[in-house]
Amino acid sequence: MLGKLGLDSLPLHEPILLATFAGTAVAGLALLALITKYRLWGTLWRDWFTSIDHKKIGIMYIVLGLVMLLRGFADALMMRLQQAISFGDNMGYLPPHHYDQVFTAHGVIMIFFVAMPLITGFMNYVVPLQIGARDVAFPFLNNFSFWMTVGGAVLTMISLFVGEYAKTGWLAYPPLSGLAYSPDVGVDYYIWSLQVAGVGTTLSGINLIATIVKMRAPGMSLMRMPVFTWTSLCSNVLIVASFPVLTAALALLTLDRYAGTHFFTNELGGNAMMYVNLIWIWGHPEVYILVLPAFGIFSEVVATFSGKRLFGYASMVYATVVITILSYLVWLHHFFTMGSGASVNSFFGIATMIISIPTGAKVFNWLFTMYRGRIRYEPPMLWAVGFMVTFVLGGMTGVMLAVPAADFVLHNSLFLIAHFHNVIIGGVLFGLLAGVNFWFPKAFGYKLDPFWGKCSFWFWQIGFFFAFMPLYVLGLMGVTRRMSHFDDATLQPYFVVAAFGAVLIALGIASFLVQLVVSFRNRERLRDVSGDPWNGRTLEWSTSSPPPGYNFAFTPVAHDNDAWWDMKQRGHVRPTGGFLPIHMPKNTAAGVVLAGLATVFGFAMIWHMWIVAVASFAALLVSAIAHTFNYNRDYHIPADEVTRTEDARTQALSTHV
Repeated sequence: MLGKLGLDSLPLHEPILLATFAGTAVAGLALLALITKYRLWGTLWRDWFTSIDHKKIGIMYIVLGLVMLLRGFADALMMRLQQAISFGDNMGYLPPHHYDQVFTAHGVIMIFFVAMPLITGFMNYVVPLQIGARDVAFPFLNNFSFWMTVGGAVLTMISLFVGEYAKTGWLAYPPLSGLAYSPDVGVDYYIWSLQVAGVGTTLSGINLIATIVKMRAPGMSLMRMPVFTWTSLCSNVLIVASFPVLTAALALLTLDRYAGTHFFTNELGGNAMMYVNLIWIWGHPEVYILVLPAFGIFSEVVATFSGKRLFGYASMVYATVVITILSYLVWLHHFFTMGSGASVNSFFGIATMIISIPTGAKVFNWLFTMYRGRIRYEPPMLWAVGFMVTFVLGGMTGVMLAVPAADFVLHNSLFLIAHFHNVIIGGVLFGLLAGVNFWFPKAFGYKLDPFWGKCSFWFWQIGFFFAFMPLYVLGLMGVTRRMSHFDDATLQPYFVVAAFGAVLIALGIASFLVQLVVSFRNRERLRDVSGDPWNGRTLEWSTSSPPPGYNFAFTPVAHDNDAWWDMKQRGHVRPTGGFLPIHMPKNTAAGVVLAGLATVFGFAMIWHMWIVAVASFAALLVSAIAHTFNYNRDYHIPADEVTRTEDARTQALSTHV
């Protein structure tokens, strides 16, 4: 019944894990006590967990990403501390098998359960508002996609306390991830957590593509869409094109481990290089899946806080599309060192250099937007400026690595680690934090405290350079990545500086959490009754802050790619009466149930609990079929309620129209 699960699966011999479990348990019980004390269970279930409102689902995605950021960054601190003290006879505090799990979990969590939920959350919240839609194309599917992502995150977190995680690196290359070298359940946790979350991500991509293509407001042609919507469209095209490849690669690896096949072994006709190709055909587009929406956020922020239209709108769109296409033609630069041959390496090296051209064009467009603008250095704009400095540096080191001869020297060194974090932190994470500060007033009706926002920015910005510039130097010196101990004590000062940078970043995260608390306590002072706190430029700012459940009581008409700016300049007056009743989808628990069953199925497969796996899979199928016959999915918003809401909104926005 329990398969391989037993008492020996609990890490009772690991004091670090026991202390972590105790701390997590205490924090969890305290949270449950607070929810119970303030009687929030009904509200959470009725208004949030079962909601199919794209705005609430977007907020839940962002909360999930921020929670997982704390876990992923805790892993980073553990690695930096281990490397700072582990020299010579001092082996540090993390044994090698534990360190390998930490750096594997860090990579998986940061990409799949921090960056992806945050990006998806912004796309969910903002895109329907920017295109004048009342919701996404498939509201129930949106709820289901979110809970599948949660299910994957839950499986990853369970591995911390039951069993262990993979010790393979975040891409789980065979043969190390095969049964011969990883007989434990760590790789199985990796496989099933990504498979469950990957289903949610793929369905979310389909949903958002359908929303953007089919649900735009009248007059909003493709070349009138906001740039963030354009980058979201391209990002979701990449999701739909690449995530099935990841699913297939993990399915073949699963067959190798569970059924004794030999897809990725050197005997019986298999080939480990096939896995490497498949994983990077997904993996390199994944980088642009993350960074393209961040580019869209910076486009919105720079235009708004420069008081100008975005410079070169058409070129920004074309650059986004070119990046989308080229991102599928450069995956092999991730394994130049694996003997593909000079001709193949040359093609992918040149393609990698070419993709820097449209990316550079975007940077120049942002700079020209700022040129002679009325720049306001509010926290979102600080993140945008910090991004331009940091990301350009990461781009230059990327062009260095695009040269196969240089990559042969640097590929397995800390130089590559510094480059990757330079791009992901400086590009993706800075963009996400800019987006949180920029759209927070839209979601909650008040701004985030600017003082703590600036503290967070400067800790992050300075901490980043302290944390990763030493790694560039170490990489050029030939120091290998993925090492938990070094014999050469002369390297220690560099790792100590890197650890100090990680501490500064921790202060940046702490400042952000303080910013949230302080802003909530001072929300009346930070509230902007105009409903337009940043003088925004696209349709989402034509709604109240926060918007009502149905977004738009009237269908907006777009005359320009800066639709709300155009609406204000033309003096278009919103209708103030005569609103009709609105039918909207009803909340449902089906998404929670289906995702919960999928998570149970994944856990059962990890531990070879075949009876539980069969039962949960059968229940999953029955529940899915039963839900398809649920036709009662609409609720009615009376016309007088719509009129009252629109009257209040028109009065709040009257100073801007």
